[in-house]
Amino acid sequence: MQKFNIHTVQKGESLKSISLLYNLDADALKLFHNNHCNVKDMILIELTGQKELFLPITAVTDKNKLVQFGRGNSLVFRPENSLYRYGVSINIENNDHKNELKYETSVRWLKTENKLHFFEIDRTSNLYLNEEEVNEIADLLAYKTSKVLYPLQISVDEQGKFNAVENLSVFKERWPAVKEELYKEFEGETVDSYCEKIEKVINEPDAVSLYLKDDYFIRTLFFGIYQSFGWDYQVEIESGFPVVSNPVEPKYKIKLEINPLKGETGLINMEGEGRLNDERSVYDFMNKAPFSMIIEDHPVMNHEGNFRIVSYLNGETLLLKSMYLECSIKLEKKKKISVVVAELTD
Repeated sequence: MQKFNIHTVQKGESLKSISLLYNLDADALKLFHNNHCNVKDMILIELTGQKELFLPITAVTDKNKLVQFGRGNSLVFRPENSLYRYGVSINIENNDHKNELKYETSVRWLKTENKLHFFEIDRTSNLYLNEEEVNEIADLLAYKTSKVLYPLQISVDEQGKFNAVENLSVFKERWPAVKEELYKEFEGETVDSYCEKIEKVINEPDAVSLYLKDDYFIRTLFFGIYQSFGWDYQVEIESGFPVVSNPVEPKYKIKLEINPLKGETGLINMEGEGRLNDERSVYDFMNKAPFSMIIEDHPVMNHEGNFRIVSYLNGETLLLKSMYLECSIKLEKKKKISVVVAELTD
């Protein structure tokens, strides 16, 4: 992201008049400019024909363009009374095989309690696999039985990071009605077998919780971007993402950066890039090992994976308008997950 603003010097302007225009100290403005310009454009005492001046990124005449941060340039998560509808697109690339899943969902804030925010998530459309409505029996069964999960209630911490599923007990209560619907539409051993598997899962709350923890949409929307960005509007974090199925997710070291100025459309832009930073080897991940099989005092970290995130937030509410997350890891070949979340408007 750009680290400065540029002021085009007008006829009759002086260093003092420009500093007053932006509410800056003249010496501070001169120092900032001299640190960013070519030698020939440096200011000694007063302007001597400079056509442009470099200004701090937050030096603007319209203060409405500034992002309203909390203490320590923190992005504050305030989802109270929010209700959003999102379109979701999930691309899964595994070796040479690619699949794209699309659907629509609603996200409604319920309450705030003990420094956690509670949300209700509900799917509001059919599922589309590779641009076609699911019609294979396995896909249909998966879609129909997913109704037992929705509406889904989750909790999220103050950084906007997914915490836990909060209504696990209700899934067993919903199952008889969902099962009855299935048998009205399908019959045969395939359905019997599928229902038996579902019943085993919903009778094990830990298994359901683990399954939902790996939901790409939830983990993208509630990735945890509400951080303290410091004086340079950057922060380095370490975070897991369920790019592979493993009790302990692959860890990525990520640098997040936020633009302290709203864009032309009034949105706030936050971006991040990083790479895998995990002690486990390719072999460990392929064998679903929760920790490295080789114990060393100074382990060689596995960096064979990349991470990227781009978010656009409402400039007033600081809540998400759209988001892109991309996460990859090298196994025998590269596996990559790409998620797009975009607000739907009527």
